[in-house]
Parts: sequence; C-alpha cells; structure tokens
Amino acid sequence: QVQLVESGGGLVQAGDSLRLSCTASGRALTTHTVGWFRQAPGEEREFVGYIRWNTGSTYYRTSVKGRFTISRDNARNMVLLQMSSLKTEDTAVYYCAAAESHDEQYVYWGQGTQVTVSS
Repeated sequence: QVQLVESGGGLVQAGDSLRLSCTASGRALTTHTVGWFRQAPGEEREFVGYIRWNTGSTYYRTSVKGRFTISRDNARNMVLLQMSSLKTEDTAVYYCAAAESHDEQYVYWGQGTQVTVSS
C-alpha cells in the first residue's frame, strides 16, 4: 500500500508560480509511475502529467507543457509539480496518484490540494 499526501496549494495571481508536493509513505516508490491530475468545478478530472520513478521520464498534457515541470526527490519519496505562468484556467483541485508500474492503472490517490488562480 502507498499513501499519498499533496500539499502546497493556495491562492495566487495569474502569472505567478506555485509548487505542489506529493509525499508517499507506506512503501518506497521504485517502479511506480506518479501522475498529477486536476479537477475544476463542474468539470471532469483531467490528466496533467506523469513521471516514471525509475527512469525520471515525464509527459505532460499539451496545455501545461512548458509551464509545468514534474520532478522527483528520491530521498524524500516525493514528487513535485512546479507550476509557472499560471492561468485562471489552471484553477482546480490537484491530485497525485500512483500506479505500481507504467502499464498499470493508478490505484493510489491523494486527497487533493486546491489551487486557485485569480486574474
């Protein structure tokens, strides 16, 4: 079992930066893929990006490419989502999730952290 806890959300202005953290406990992340998702009010949850823990490779949705960066901190069993040039449409609850491997479904989910971007 892996427990995930997100932190770092808040209220920022458009153009600002914000860094979210996803801390894993219970087991060390090894072959896992950790993804970030978000859900805006009245919208379905959407994929933001992922990082493959063992290779460090990343992938992003088009709308955040070049603005968001996902990285990992092996020592702290943590995944970071650095967001810059934030837009009002980035407002959402952000969730991190983990899959046992890249070919498996995300089965571990955090509780989410709110990001609000004002104009």
